[in-house]
Amino acid sequence: MSRRKIHPYLYIIFTFISVIVIGMILLSLPFAYNKEYIEKTSIGNYFANSLFMSSSAVCVTGLSVMPDGVINNMSVFGKIVMILLMEIGGLSIITIAVFFFTIMGAKIGITSSFILRESLNQKNSKEIINLVKSIVLLSVIVQVIGILVNWYPLFEYTKYLYGSGNVGEALFMSVFHAAAAFNNAGFDIIGPESTVMFSSAEYTMYGISTASMVTFNISTMLMIFFGGIGIVIFKDVIKCKFKWKKMNLHTKITLITTLCLIVFGTLFVKLTCMEMEWMEALFTSITCRTAGFQTYRMSDLTPATSMVCMVLMLIGASPCSCGGGIKTTTFAIIMMAIFFYARGKKVKAFNRSLEHDQILKAFILVNVAISSCILVTAIVLWIQPSLKLDDVLFEVVSAASTTGLSKGITADLAIGNKVILSLLMLFGRLGPLTVIGTVNKNWINPPKETIRYVEESVIIG
Repeated sequence: MSRRKIHPYLYIIFTFISVIVIGMILLSLPFAYNKEYIEKTSIGNYFANSLFMSSSAVCVTGLSVMPDGVINNMSVFGKIVMILLMEIGGLSIITIAVFFFTIMGAKIGITSSFILRESLNQKNSKEIINLVKSIVLLSVIVQVIGILVNWYPLFEYTKYLYGSGNVGEALFMSVFHAAAAFNNAGFDIIGPESTVMFSSAEYTMYGISTASMVTFNISTMLMIFFGGIGIVIFKDVIKCKFKWKKMNLHTKITLITTLCLIVFGTLFVKLTCMEMEWMEALFTSITCRTAGFQTYRMSDLTPATSMVCMVLMLIGASPCSCGGGIKTTTFAIIMMAIFFYARGKKVKAFNRSLEHDQILKAFILVNVAISSCILVTAIVLWIQPSLKLDDVLFEVVSAASTTGLSKGITADLAIGNKVILSLLMLFGRLGPLTVIGTVNKNWINPPKETIRYVEESVIIG
């Protein structure tokens, strides 16, 4: 009797759910929070908040149900748990496990390689172990540099908090911030105002020097960029010795799309919200791509700017990265498909034709992502009709794209809505194609089409 093999996508989903549950249990412990938070929180909200915070950390979203911020509600234990959950969620437990197994000399089987390949969104299993090592190595290097660079700006901030600089507190805050920035988690250790106090408009109020403000902003944006661009891009760029012609199609499309989104995102944000300074507009354009930090209050955005931010959130980061969204390559493929269809030609880029299956997947992904956002928005408003449509839609898109930006309604959500958004964050982190792909029973040996049916046209449009 043959043994039934479990679908690799189910392994991926199970690992994320397991980590979320473990995180929820740890964050449900009374010493994970301050006494004030426990006293003012009902039992139902206490466990719902623990589930929400664990889901938000593992799914590297950054939405928080704590109105006073992580710094004012969580203990050191709770903050350390959040760091671990963000690291596991950003790299995925499968990547981390394989990395340590290979260090200890254990061999990775075919099934494990297949699961890892699907987890990292790769086409084949060749050199998958080297890719895992590169991902972990880059993560450590970028975060260590970020910790060292941001230590002094945060040391200056501790002078504002405590009256005098606190070296240990500044170092811990820098570690937490580096984990949140690189993994595109967006959780804030600085305060309820997030990184707004490091904006060019308000830094002087908190005794932060201009040099520290600029350093903090630039280092945070770079960590978000490195975490959201994907290790595959860096490996290809280095392998090709920075020569554009030798880079593969995926690298070229990703780099061009990312650059265009940053540049045009900054311009549109600035034009639709003239009160922003250029540094704030650039930061907003980058952080909307699934990072979740803010140097300009989202509640102060104009309606037009909110729309721009939601589009950027929905597009998100690049494949094989810590970020979410439909991904930059998906957006690029759809734009190219529309362009070439209008011209009556087949889709191609850089003298390479794109596979029909990839184009189909791109449109399916976008359709499922948008449909899920509309459905969840309707459910949230049904449960809490007092909420505003634009605020809820912004919150839902942020959760689905694992961005973490909010207009301030997260803490006011009902318990049912907290659970729903927790599931939506998991759906966004796994990816719609991973979730709907679990129903595919022929993942091992896809059957060949032996029967061809007569084609018939259907009126479209």
